[in-house]
Amino acid sequence: MSSGEVRAITVDLPGARCDVRIGTGLLERTGAFLLEFASVGPVLLVTDDVVSDLYSGVVLDSLADAGFRPAVACIRAGEERKSLDSVRRIYQALLDLGADRETPVVALGGGVITDLAGFGAATFLRGLPFLSLPTTLLAQVDASVGGKTGVNLPEGKNLVGAFHHPRVVLADVGTLATLDERNFRSGLAEVAKIALALDPDLLDLLGARSAPPGPESSAAELLPIIFACVAAKARVVMDDEREADFRRVLNFGHTAGHAIEAAAGYEAVLHGEAVAVGMVAALRISTARGLLPEGERDRAIEFLRSLHLPVALLDLPGRVKPKDLVKYVVRDKKRRNGRLSLVLLHAPGVPEIVPNGSPEEVLAAIPV
Repeated sequence: MSSGEVRAITVDLPGARCDVRIGTGLLERTGAFLLEFASVGPVLLVTDDVVSDLYSGVVLDSLADAGFRPAVACIRAGEERKSLDSVRRIYQALLDLGADRETPVVALGGGVITDLAGFGAATFLRGLPFLSLPTTLLAQVDASVGGKTGVNLPEGKNLVGAFHHPRVVLADVGTLATLDERNFRSGLAEVAKIALALDPDLLDLLGARSAPPGPESSAAELLPIIFACVAAKARVVMDDEREADFRRVLNFGHTAGHAIEAAAGYEAVLHGEAVAVGMVAALRISTARGLLPEGERDRAIEFLRSLHLPVALLDLPGRVKPKDLVKYVVRDKKRRNGRLSLVLLHAPGVPEIVPNGSPEEVLAAIPV
């Protein structure tokens, strides 16, 4: 992963600042970036068993070369490990390390690891600094930026969490070459979310391609796509850090999507696969409510198909039935006073947050 172009974005918030770097050859520079906000001493690297085999060596070498004393908490890969039990393992590793409030946590992996490590850092000793090294497309364009951390409960997705921003995010585009096609597509769903809800220019950029990007795409092709997503999300987060208002547009497709994930048990269906079907449900509700013309709805669904994303429950690898989704939609964490907050579209890039959605409306819109 040789060094090349690096683009920078700063998420500047009251009491917090997150510097995002997007490029190649960044993992080898982890130690140098950590020195920008942490003193030499112990550091905990949180990763999973799959990513560890690929990249922990280069990160540990970089940390040691910078003078840090790294220890590792390695979690088994998989969404079902995004749990309180895994957070307890992080706490124990920090205790074994003799961590104090200045001990940094480094997250190396996809969205599960960045969420777990971030939540562990947010809650141990009431807050430790952390650095994020996202290695999947989903984590680079979404999960690692914005300060949301958390874990799942058996009853639903992301029901326990905290806002805690990494000091630095190093999105090394070179790591995406080791993703399989399915996991890359899962991340591409979050790219599609940004394009449809916030950035028509990104929609045009992706729509002009003869084929969707994939893990074989060059860093030069992927870097502007990732940069556009992070820049769009950064603007939203700086406007509404705690999701009191407009930041909720980033949940486009997630009401139905989270229910699909939970009903499938988190392992059979990937996050992006579920969100893709959830976006179709949101598009259908948008048209049913008279917000989005049918032609725009159909073009948006065709855009999702062009990225090789699922657009109905039958397209998913897991056997998810509409009746299985009821309890998860009702329990959605975005509800207010018993009503669901829905993110709908008038047109690409023109979202509206509707506070009066019902579980029945969502369930009826999920394409079978």
